[in-house]
Amino acid sequence: MRWLPRAFRAAPTLVFVALLSGCATNPATGEKNVTLMSEAQEIQLGKEADPQVRQEMGVYDDAALQQYVERIGQRLARVSERPDLPWHFTVVDQPAVNAFALPGGFIYITRGILPYLNDEAQLAGVLGHEIGHVTARHAAQQYTAQTGTGLGLVLLSIFVPETRPFQDVAQQAAGLLFLKYSRDDEIQADGLGVRYASRAGWQPAGVQQMLETLSRLEQAEGSHRGVPNWLSTHPAPADRVQKVNAAVQAADAPGRDYVTDRAAYLGQVDGIVFGDDPSQGILRGSTFLHRDLRFSLTFPSGWTVQNSREQVVSKAPDRNDFVLLELVSNPSGSLQRVAQSSMGGAGWRQIDGGMTEVNGLPAYVGTYQGTMQGLGPVVTRAAHVGYNDRVYVIAGLAPADDFRGVENEFNQAIRSFRPLSAAQAEDIRANRVELYTVRSGDTWDSIARRSAGAAALTPATLAIMNGSAPGQPPRAGERIKIVVAG
Repeated sequence: MRWLPRAFRAAPTLVFVALLSGCATNPATGEKNVTLMSEAQEIQLGKEADPQVRQEMGVYDDAALQQYVERIGQRLARVSERPDLPWHFTVVDQPAVNAFALPGGFIYITRGILPYLNDEAQLAGVLGHEIGHVTARHAAQQYTAQTGTGLGLVLLSIFVPETRPFQDVAQQAAGLLFLKYSRDDEIQADGLGVRYASRAGWQPAGVQQMLETLSRLEQAEGSHRGVPNWLSTHPAPADRVQKVNAAVQAADAPGRDYVTDRAAYLGQVDGIVFGDDPSQGILRGSTFLHRDLRFSLTFPSGWTVQNSREQVVSKAPDRNDFVLLELVSNPSGSLQRVAQSSMGGAGWRQIDGGMTEVNGLPAYVGTYQGTMQGLGPVVTRAAHVGYNDRVYVIAGLAPADDFRGVENEFNQAIRSFRPLSAAQAEDIRANRVELYTVRSGDTWDSIARRSAGAAALTPATLAIMNGSAPGQPPRAGERIKIVVAG
């Protein structure tokens, strides 16, 4: 399932100090489990990883929304089998549609999933599902399994020192690192989410409704940029919704007045940022624009783009060819010296290079050879560009045998880097969710055309966002969520 940040990869002692001392009974499932982690170690690992998650993903800047999610999460956690864990619930500033958990009670939900939920019960279903992964110790078991097999958590890493540039290109291109839970784990977490939601007083059908919405979204749009989306990290077998339905029926107490609270939920998501945040860079087609740093860069058409706070990576479909953008830390000296020292010191051997200009900006462009674990010999065309007292690296990387075939695309990407005027930067604004009352005669198509603007939201996605199948028309008088350009 989940992304495991660097703190997980940097704390092996937390795993190996534990001794395998037999099976323990899982408090949530009643099953016997073998794990290398004690509860204290789960908590310690979560506490060490939490600052890294917050730094790399960002915490969404809305105190009222954070408090709302924390309040619902704590209410669910109190009725779980592990109420005494140090539970924390955070909305991270990521546009992807997802939620994830760390061992020890640290739960994260992306701002990107919130516009696709339609009431408080569905939010409780998402949080309850993630709580279930913690109470059932799925994350601890997966980490134990990975460590025990010696597979490690790094899919690819550039085979040069830790000071290397581009050190995270493989992880970014893979959509960050997640551990995927098994089909049985996911079904079990669904059932636990139903259990906790119903115990805490929310309509347990919210779990099923949430899964149906996200399944429709996957069918309509596929993967979202950024963190991998819910259904790519939460396997969705054909019978999963049916199994949740059985759990809902078993948990639903006749005559009990369950809460859904759609009005309260809509009030919380009204105004939330939808898609990329311009302060961290925003994608328009294949062009990446950064409002605060005032530049733009166009990636090859059709390539997948992943944006993090440290670098932007574009990957060719079905090929291990990459274009990436990142800042040089603490550059010193001329551009040529910065380029040669940073690349050479990181293990890259220069083939050629020289000073030039990129759209009026000074640049040192060179070709380098190196090795990437998992890819073998790699050739990179890298431009170090000076702009506003910073040095940017725009680099195309490809296996040595592929380089000539994509060299032109690499050069075009490098030449596309350009400064933005203050007025151009000011025009880059976030798309946001707004509430709209459906009028007589409205269709999803007419609402999408009227409201989306730069968001380019499809009618099908707009319908799904509001809990409807794409072929089901909106109802006059209904309060719905739309997306408007900033």
